[in-house]
Amino acid sequence: MTTPEILCRADRLAKHVSGPGGRLTILRGLSLRIAAGEAVAIIGASGSGKSTLLGLLAGLDLPSDGTVELCGTPLAALDEDGRAALRAGQVGFVFQSFQLLPTLTALENVSLPLELGAAADGRGGSGVDGRDPTAVAREALERVGLAARAGHYPRQLSGGEQQRVAIARAFAPGPRILFADEPTGNLDLATGARIIDLLFQLRADAGAALVLVTHDEALAARCDRRLGMRDGHLEVL
Repeated sequence: MTTPEILCRADRLAKHVSGPGGRLTILRGLSLRIAAGEAVAIIGASGSGKSTLLGLLAGLDLPSDGTVELCGTPLAALDEDGRAALRAGQVGFVFQSFQLLPTLTALENVSLPLELGAAADGRGGSGVDGRDPTAVAREALERVGLAARAGHYPRQLSGGEQQRVAIARAFAPGPRILFADEPTGNLDLATGARIIDLLFQLRADAGAALVLVTHDEALAARCDRRLGMRDGHLEVL
């Protein structure tokens, strides 16, 4: 049996921040491996460091100590622009607060990272596989059932629709790994369940790895592995 490729490798991660009471340690010498195609849930209480870990794994923040390798590249070897270029097209994000730009339509929100990714790697206006970013974005919106809402702004969409746009935006570039931070946290139970079904369906279709931060045990149970965050460490559940 072929050993799966390791898409994300973290070794001895530590994160310290300064506060009114002095230095606060959030992560303590944490190590983790994420293989291609697997789904991993990270669960824990609020304030346990789950979102901090996700940001470090994705290169949105840098650790105080330790190393992260994403898609075969050590993040410490890159500056901020280099980390952004690495993420473009290889990494997708779904956030609890949707993170849609209010002045852009649904279609424009999905198209934007495709256009930025094309510019970052010298493809000019070409998107995924040399295709027009707008065409790719339209297909992504169709996959999440929002083709008819392409021209609507976030304020004109429900919370569930906004999260579907965010999922379309995350999957449109064809990422190898997707990070999701409490993707149903701002949704009611029924809408959240539909969003999770959609997220796992698209993830399976794309063959992408998924790293999911959640406090929802039912959601975590759908993943291949469940890891608990406690006292700055991860433990297998």
